[in-house]
Amino acid sequence: MENPRAADRAADLRLLPSTDDVMNAPAIREMLSSIGLRRLTSLARTAIESIRREVYENGQTAYSKENLLDAACKRVYDLWLSRRETRLRKVINATGVVIHTNLGRAPLSDTAIQAIRDAAAYCNLEYDVVSGKRGKRGSYVEDLLTELTGAEAALVVNNCAAAALLVLSVFGAGGEVIVSRGELVEIGGDFRIPDVLTQSGAVLKEIGTTNRTKLSDYEKAIGPNTQLVLRVHPSNYRIVGFTETPSLAALADLAHRREILLYEDAGSGALIDLGQFGLDEPMISSSLADGADIVTFSGDKLLGGVQAGLIVGRRSLIEQLRKHPLYRALRVDKLIYAALEATIESYLRGDEGETIPVLRMLGMTRDEIEERSRHFVDSLKTTMNSADDVEIISGESVIGGGAAPGVRRETALVALKHSIRSAADIEQRLRSADTPVIARIENDRVLIDLRTVHESEEPELIEIVGSALT
Repeated sequence: MENPRAADRAADLRLLPSTDDVMNAPAIREMLSSIGLRRLTSLARTAIESIRREVYENGQTAYSKENLLDAACKRVYDLWLSRRETRLRKVINATGVVIHTNLGRAPLSDTAIQAIRDAAAYCNLEYDVVSGKRGKRGSYVEDLLTELTGAEAALVVNNCAAAALLVLSVFGAGGEVIVSRGELVEIGGDFRIPDVLTQSGAVLKEIGTTNRTKLSDYEKAIGPNTQLVLRVHPSNYRIVGFTETPSLAALADLAHRREILLYEDAGSGALIDLGQFGLDEPMISSSLADGADIVTFSGDKLLGGVQAGLIVGRRSLIEQLRKHPLYRALRVDKLIYAALEATIESYLRGDEGETIPVLRMLGMTRDEIEERSRHFVDSLKTTMNSADDVEIISGESVIGGGAAPGVRRETALVALKHSIRSAADIEQRLRSADTPVIARIENDRVLIDLRTVHESEEPELIEIVGSALT
């Protein structure tokens, strides 16, 4: 005897729209020009299949051909929206985290953005327009780096992890690399220094303890197979209290007396003295002056540029890195070079504090931000006719990006509250705006920190916040 439920299910399945039915629906035809036939057809098939599974599992009899078609069309639209949400697009960073890794780290300067636009067309990446012959990739940015840091030569790869891998592969493979146990760190994205050492073919030789490593520990560890002494700057963590580590100059003296190389992974990349912002970051020029043979650092953290791994040091060593086959796999494209050139030129002009967004944000005082916040709240009240649940409170901004974790900057915060909506609801409404606004929640209030909001973004932000509170 036939199972009645199976018969009902089969009848329901026969009501499912075909791909052509969905593609010919008016709502779907309107989407064709913006999505394209191929993608839209794929979405339609995915939507139909998901409804097919639901019909089969539910075994209900309340379906009709019309409501199944409507459901499929709606699902196509929802699928398209959900996939589009993952595309790269602009957001307003109102968190107060200056180098926000999840939001793309350092925003670029106007000159860097223009340089990218110019280089996006044909450009002289490997062409010498003076001689009419093939040119050297990256020569200008390398010259800028040497001028700024005092290094003999420089090289650019796609990130700082790549820079470390290249250096250790060329100068550490098959030998020992001495590193303090307190510097065997893990940073963002599960990137661990010991893993890079392993991939490079070098043998890790740990010395000292987590909190104390003495110069004598390094001296005792040096043996016939020692290739490098590695110094890793703790840019994303701090060990405080009973600590000890030798100076870079002392390490350099020891390494050079024993005829081995000293390599420093400096991390965040401070090209100027950042002490005015409360940051104790090693200047790259100081590391080289203290005797480091090679120094690597990031281009998109405190330097304020794009993601890149910058390598500076002795000319003979840099040329060995350039000739290694791994360099070809790690080199950057024309857009990275263009943005780096424009960013580093700002340092050489001496206007980096005004032109590079990261440094400009770090340089803002609490009073400056409070004044902006008051104007912001006044404008918001005008937009809403009332903003009784908005106030200005004291707070702190952070550096972010794995740089200076203990350093905080005093700031003024615009605190949002609503008589009906929860803080989570307000925050979600901000994230759902056409230009998503990323904020933070503390003590059941949504906080807006204008330190990380560009002045040109304020009118749009006022409109979005007003809508979220309405």
